[in-house]
Amino acid sequence: MEANTPNFNNVSYNQFNGTMKLSNETKVNDYIYVRVCVSAVAFIILAFFNIVINCIILRQERLRNHARFVLVFHLLLSALIYFAVCWGFNLQIYLKARLKASTCATVITVLTTSASNILLTLTVMAVDRYWAICFPLRYSNLCARKWPWLLGLLTWALAAIIPLTLFPWTERGDSNRLCGRAALKKGELHKIVLITICFVIILYSYARICLEGRRLGVLNRRNKIGCRTIAWHGLQLAVYILPNFISFLLYILLKYEHIHQDAKDLFAVVNFAFFSIAQCIAPIVYGLRKEEILEQLNQNGLCFSCPLKTFVEWTVRLTEPCHHSYSRERRLTSQTLLSLEPLRAPV
Repeated sequence: MEANTPNFNNVSYNQFNGTMKLSNETKVNDYIYVRVCVSAVAFIILAFFNIVINCIILRQERLRNHARFVLVFHLLLSALIYFAVCWGFNLQIYLKARLKASTCATVITVLTTSASNILLTLTVMAVDRYWAICFPLRYSNLCARKWPWLLGLLTWALAAIIPLTLFPWTERGDSNRLCGRAALKKGELHKIVLITICFVIILYSYARICLEGRRLGVLNRRNKIGCRTIAWHGLQLAVYILPNFISFLLYILLKYEHIHQDAKDLFAVVNFAFFSIAQCIAPIVYGLRKEEILEQLNQNGLCFSCPLKTFVEWTVRLTEPCHHSYSRERRLTSQTLLSLEPLRAPV
């Protein structure tokens, strides 16, 4: 009789474990759904700004031969590719699709390459501005028409080497398997070293730019536009660099069991959602706030309808509310006078 007595403790324990597993799976699915929605929104926003800004850069010879605008082109293109692939990557996880090992490796490689190229392009942009401001004569001698595009291709080549070294894809069979986020967790230390090196270079470049601006008397409290530009650039660089350090910190805390997996997943999703939307401001900071692009936008309009053009102008006013046309005309007049060649006396 005792042998046939059911064990209610084991039954309740199994039910509890089943409920906990179902609850954890539901949370994971919700987190993945948030990633899908955020990456889709970021992709749509960046696609719009890529059409606006990159079309202007490609149409104007003066802009597409300038390193500053070519690097902006590569930055926006890298961000667009990153969020497009990120959206597809998270969507296939949410749908529980099974990809071939080679397809999964390709997706991870493109995702890591585009993310690395964003960081490398920001670093090159900082070095370019440092070289142009601190060594203007050498910078003008080095500039050539094809040089900016070669510089952009160099960043893409370096970014493509990084995932190949961090992710030794040895399992490239044809068997179908789940392509999850575990594939992105390799090489955490190598990533943080790369991000730290780029961060130090960017910080040094902007520090030298600020010192040179103070030495020339250009960067002071009266020059609100220059101080605001430096502040916006610093803020935008922070939203690109900080999430990587936060992810690494969460990885360390989980490794040494200071936090649970549920808390780590929650913080990781919040980190991804907040900084992904914040990174969508980059086209405004590095693109629409530049007077040359705004000038072409006002002249041509690129066949925009009235609501779209109003939206673009509103986004610019958010970051530069005190922008007036008369200040721009006065600044352009002073630049023209400074660039005029001295008059030659008749022989």
